[in-house]
Amino acid sequence: MILKASQRGGGKQLGHHLTRTDDNEHVEIHEIRGFVSDDVTGAFKESYAVSKGTKCKQHLFSVSLNPPEKQQVSVDVFENTIDRIEKKNNLHEHPRVVVFHEKEGRRHAHAVWSRIDADTMTAKNLSHYKLKMRDISREVYLEQGWKMPKGLMNSKDRDPRNFSLAEWQQAKRMGVRAQDIKSMMQECWAVSDSKTAFQQVLKERGFQLAKGDRRGFVAISPQGEVLSIARYASKKAKEVRAKLGELDNLPNIEETRRLLAETMGKTLQRNLKEARLRQQQALTPLDLQRQNMVKAQRKERHTLDLRQKQRWQMETKLRSKRFQKGIKGVIDHVTGTHKKLHSQNMLETHRALQRDRQQKQDLISAQLKDRQKLQSKIKVVRDTHAKTLIDLRRDKQYFKDIEREPATAHLKPQFERLKQASRANKPAERLKRLKEKTHQVNEKTHRPPSRGFDRER
Repeated sequence: MILKASQRGGGKQLGHHLTRTDDNEHVEIHEIRGFVSDDVTGAFKESYAVSKGTKCKQHLFSVSLNPPEKQQVSVDVFENTIDRIEKKNNLHEHPRVVVFHEKEGRRHAHAVWSRIDADTMTAKNLSHYKLKMRDISREVYLEQGWKMPKGLMNSKDRDPRNFSLAEWQQAKRMGVRAQDIKSMMQECWAVSDSKTAFQQVLKERGFQLAKGDRRGFVAISPQGEVLSIARYASKKAKEVRAKLGELDNLPNIEETRRLLAETMGKTLQRNLKEARLRQQQALTPLDLQRQNMVKAQRKERHTLDLRQKQRWQMETKLRSKRFQKGIKGVIDHVTGTHKKLHSQNMLETHRALQRDRQQKQDLISAQLKDRQKLQSKIKVVRDTHAKTLIDLRRDKQYFKDIEREPATAHLKPQFERLKQASRANKPAERLKRLKEKTHQVNEKTHRPPSRGFDRER
């Protein structure tokens, strides 16, 4: 399981977070050890009060234990992992709190230790605890036979490569094949007999006719890509100029892209609102089903807890009645009957505890299966709409960047001059020029180049 650990303060805030039932579907306080208080927030307040006797500000060590998404993990596995964490960081006998959370069909645990040793009034030094968490996590994955994440297996397995959009071909950036773009451009050229007609046909397909940087006709795609009319229509520049005429009344590339970006930005904003509304409409019935399921599951667990408590009290009374009182009780002590009955009661108590624990685990496992089925439906809806929203946001940001480009266009000549100046100031260039000047002077005076001071001097 994935282990995330941190040293922290803010015990009150952490206590509220761990006991929140609005954010989590089920919250179970599994253990409070070493504290006087019997609630989570009170326990952390105790730790804070003890820490005031030291200089330690991060008096808590918090670890979250997250098993794989679709694995049914027993309480024993969680407890064993928590004990390993405790042993690895030398926190045995330190007060601790263990809380289980369930959300979206997944069960995970939080373990929090107090770092303060009350006997010595010092904070436990947790050196390299993140590396220790990684090692324990790897061990648990191997023991349980779970599929281990590649990043956990070896840090070298992580792929550091990142491909930029600039490395893609123009047609791929537009989401169509270059052959399709060429065919579309040739069709537009064939059905039009003038610049106005050609411009209108392009506009119907989302393209805008513009004036290129090299005094040529270009088409600007809805994504802001610049396409040469001559190249994509497979015509010579002379033919294009003869059919389309002069460029004077056409906007340049930057102006056209800015206008396209403004109109596309408004369209995308409208589409974003519609996509969010559709997502909400699709998730509303599933969320209602989730709420009803959570209520039913909480009721089942509460009923089981009541039944187990009643049965435990009844069985405890029956076990206590086996011991006789008065003279008979003294005789049982002398004959060893009391000892046998005590051993029998201890064995039955242990078995009853294991029975109740297993019964609760079976109920939790069954409920998690039902919750995971519902969560898979929710995930499909979320992923479907999330992809649409991500694409829309990315496109919106792309067009925002296009709108900002003209504002910095006037700085390009300055950047070019700075580059040339920096190149001219390189030491190698200066040395080369100095040698050339020295050579010219020596040629005029008919003296050989100087290689240093005269020895006679």
